[in-house]
Amino acid sequence: MDSTAEYLSLDEPTRSSHLWKYTPWRRIHPTGDITSIPDVGTPRLRLVSLDGGDAPEGIRLEKGVMSVSGLPEGDVVTGSFMQAASASSQWILRIEPGFSSQDPVILDIDVKGSSSILHLSLDVGRLSELELITRVRGSGKWFGLLRTGEIGAGAVLNDVVVCLQDEGTLLRVDSIAIGRDAQVRAGTVSSGSERTKADLRYRMGEPGGNLRVLGSILSVDSMHIDHHVEIHHDAPETFSRLTWNSACGGDSRTVGTGMLRVADGSRGADAAQIFHNLLLSADAEADSIPELEVLEHEVVGCGHGTANGPIDEDQVFYLESRGFDPSEARSALIAAFLNSTLSEMGSDSLHDWLVGLLNSELRTPEA
Repeated sequence: MDSTAEYLSLDEPTRSSHLWKYTPWRRIHPTGDITSIPDVGTPRLRLVSLDGGDAPEGIRLEKGVMSVSGLPEGDVVTGSFMQAASASSQWILRIEPGFSSQDPVILDIDVKGSSSILHLSLDVGRLSELELITRVRGSGKWFGLLRTGEIGAGAVLNDVVVCLQDEGTLLRVDSIAIGRDAQVRAGTVSSGSERTKADLRYRMGEPGGNLRVLGSILSVDSMHIDHHVEIHHDAPETFSRLTWNSACGGDSRTVGTGMLRVADGSRGADAAQIFHNLLLSADAEADSIPELEVLEHEVVGCGHGTANGPIDEDQVFYLESRGFDPSEARSALIAAFLNSTLSEMGSDSLHDWLVGLLNSELRTPEA
């Protein structure tokens, strides 16, 4: 059965699943008519170095799709829909084995018009080293980003997705296989789109995989930003940390659900997750649900937690006593909160770029 037929054969998902509890599929579908797969356009892509010049040799974009084994099991509704809708918008980002670059590379995705979609296959060669920024921006009303791929054995990848859509809806689905002894930092920075639904899944099916998933989320006005993250430990001696920081202002809402799965036989696995939510107004809302499924007894550790709270007014008062006005004091505290995860996403040059983005493009919510 092809993806179109598969999607059209499915029933509407119910809210009994955490994936759809807070953001029904009908609200994320491009038209709201979930019985259809509408025609959507293709965004404009540009691969450049951090300074805006040409990307280095050894990394390239090419048309097509890559078949990957060992991907984590995903949601059948979004999976089949995104595969079907993106049939004419498929690209492969290839990083040659042994490739190494001192500077981050930016994949710019410019979304315009009513609706567009992209299926991006990541082919990260073994023993390669790269910092990749995927930046989504533009005035499109609906954008779908499907990322599938494999991180080769021994590769070191800092992979940051920055979502700065002016308005509209963003649907993002990631399904990534992490190879033996590969080290991955997967960052998400979001302060765009009126509505975001993301389903991010990673699988370590070979020993020695090391994964850090990091989120810096800023929601304002009436934004609705919902991220679901799953990490699958399916091999011995694997390591993961999920750290997710969300600052919520206006009457916006953020949702973060995390699932760490440690399969039987994954001896020596070490997994933990923590969600922090900073509430910037009385009407803002943040929901976090960290979960564990551990089937292996011989693990280093498995933990989870969540914490919500407002800005510390004592810290605001302290900054005001040092010459900050109230708005500047709150902005500084919000920036410091979000920077605690930004600072872990990669190198100093990547961090400096992200801080510049935080200071220049992310909007400061009002209490």
